[in-house]
Amino acid sequence: MKSLFKVAAAAVLLTVAAAPALAADAKPHRVAIQVDQNDPVVMNLALNNAANIIDYYKAKNEDVQVEVVTFGPGLHMLRTDSSPVKDRIKQISDAAFPSSIKFAACDNTKNGMEKHEGHAVSLIPQASEVPSGAVRLIELQGEGWAYLRP
Repeated sequence: MKSLFKVAAAAVLLTVAAAPALAADAKPHRVAIQVDQNDPVVMNLALNNAANIIDYYKAKNEDVQVEVVTFGPGLHMLRTDSSPVKDRIKQISDAAFPSSIKFAACDNTKNGMEKHEGHAVSLIPQASEVPSGAVRLIELQGEGWAYLRP
């Protein structure tokens, strides 16, 4: 009986000792979502995908990083004057914790729009500028991020 107890205790210790190693080996969940169309349907689909991904991993007690990268006509998603989804972006951003969601705005596109329209383009507070949306996607994929285009 003592022998059985020692074997069981050793198994518990081995399992507990291995737990950090298993957690350290866990692959991070990261996804880049591309939006390149000025279409509320596409924008909402991207936000639905992001929210569903965050909710899925939240239910599993796991974190996920989501980055929505906008460029070309898709930059309207992040403009204060023309975004049809800015309220949803705020809601999703506020509800994402402990996971994270970022919104990247292509600076090349923003500069082109400003030149074409003749005035500064203002972005929503959740947006951060990146030099190039296309390059940002390349970088994220190079770092092992999954890629999704709704």
